[in-house]
Amino acid sequence: MKQRNLLSAGFGKRALNGGLLVVASSLCVWAQTTGATGASSSDEAVTVAVRELQQQVGELRAAVAEMRAEAAQYRQETAELRRELQDLRGQPGEAAVQAKSYPTPSGPGLAGTEGAPQAASGTPLEQRVATLEETTQLLNSKLEDQYQTKVESASKYRVRLSGIALMNLFSNRGTTDNQDIPSLVLGPNQGNGNFGATLRQSEIGVEVFGPTLAGARTSAEVQADFAGGFPNTWNGVNSGIFRLQIASMRLDWASTSVVVGQDNLFVSPLSPTSFASLAVPAFNYAGNLWAWTPQVRAEHRFNVSDGQNIAVQAGILDNLTGEFPPNPYFRSPGPGESSGQPSYGVRTAWTKPLLGRSLTVGTAGYYGRQDWTFHHHADGWAGMADWEIPLAPRLDLSGEFYRGRAVGGIGGGISRSVLFLGEPDEATTPIQALDSRGGWSQLKFRATSKLEFNAAFGIDSPTAAEVRASAGSEQYVGPLLVQNRAGLVNFVYRPRSNLLFSTEYRHLQSFQLANINNSGQQVNLVMGVLF
Repeated sequence: MKQRNLLSAGFGKRALNGGLLVVASSLCVWAQTTGATGASSSDEAVTVAVRELQQQVGELRAAVAEMRAEAAQYRQETAELRRELQDLRGQPGEAAVQAKSYPTPSGPGLAGTEGAPQAASGTPLEQRVATLEETTQLLNSKLEDQYQTKVESASKYRVRLSGIALMNLFSNRGTTDNQDIPSLVLGPNQGNGNFGATLRQSEIGVEVFGPTLAGARTSAEVQADFAGGFPNTWNGVNSGIFRLQIASMRLDWASTSVVVGQDNLFVSPLSPTSFASLAVPAFNYAGNLWAWTPQVRAEHRFNVSDGQNIAVQAGILDNLTGEFPPNPYFRSPGPGESSGQPSYGVRTAWTKPLLGRSLTVGTAGYYGRQDWTFHHHADGWAGMADWEIPLAPRLDLSGEFYRGRAVGGIGGGISRSVLFLGEPDEATTPIQALDSRGGWSQLKFRATSKLEFNAAFGIDSPTAAEVRASAGSEQYVGPLLVQNRAGLVNFVYRPRSNLLFSTEYRHLQSFQLANINNSGQQVNLVMGVLF
């Protein structure tokens, strides 16, 4: 489309310039003829010149009409581009749910010929021609801006490549479960701590915008990182394995959407702001429920007066319980999948404008049946609440809270769904679905359009009595934790739309039975380039 539009615009411009040259040449010839022949032949020369001018003006008008037709086509195409850009920014219809991923740069929106000079029928011909030329140049510049990042595809539909190259330098104190992206503290500090660097949190995304089907705009997205583990090779710690995060397809009508694929956990849509933790959302195992899980869901938005709307979401999800795969190649059903049914989720949210931004309050529910060893069953469930509240022109409060049971598959209970009250390999050993509660909250201060500060705190707290009852029994997880806390302070500076710098301090505190309390800290320096 870009090449065809540019060729058409170039042809129209050459035709217009040629017409103006012919008009100017004819005027010069007429002036010379008039001065040479004198008064006796002036009438005949004027008549001939006028006829030639009329013919040339007619040709010029035809060229202008052709350019107007092309401009109308440009307006229609740019309007389509604008709608696609709205989809790209995650705004189907009139509202959209925030995704747990990094922001990506997008081009300027188009609005037909907004800002383009318009020609009136009563203005002189030269002014009208100049106005049309300015309009064509403006349309060409906007189209070039839109297509400068176009990615070629095997299909005729538009594809957009995006991502972030992310460098993390980190220094830790305390024995954590993960050196570069810590979630738990498993022991006291040893020696001088540790220092390292990684780029495995870099991400790559591809979006495709397909045809309209039954009145719905179709689109798809694939997003992956390099945090899928470490290959068994020399210095493999810096050769992260490619890992799928999101692979989803959407059908978007004006007020309804259908999403199919692996996507964010829609019943828990928020996460604290942190570029030190992209491979897993911040406060993993500290009150932030999350999962990239296969799902099918439907969304509908009801418009209310004064810009308010109510969104309702419902769907089914892969029934996860939080275990590691028993085999690196062959897939075996987990306890949730062995129940023979998916897990279920529903969420409703109310949104209204406030202080130039959106105030959103949501509530959600989750349920999944589980079949553990020797057909011991457990019912996993959770009730959740989430909020985003503008407190002042530059200050926002956001967060989530949950209360549930057997929700290790979505990050609750410090990764555990059940506890064994005896030997797991014995048929007579009962299981205990672990009851837990937790949540997190964050204050965001936007100092300028390029600089923001964030402070957040989160906690996950399983029921200590249930954990204590399983003490001494073999479990499928590590230490028996009764509480995990996390706090962070960071700033994010964006000198350009595709460049960011950040520094974060994170404090972790994990509590085990027998009053064992371990704490750890991390300082993380971040540089990222978005594309």
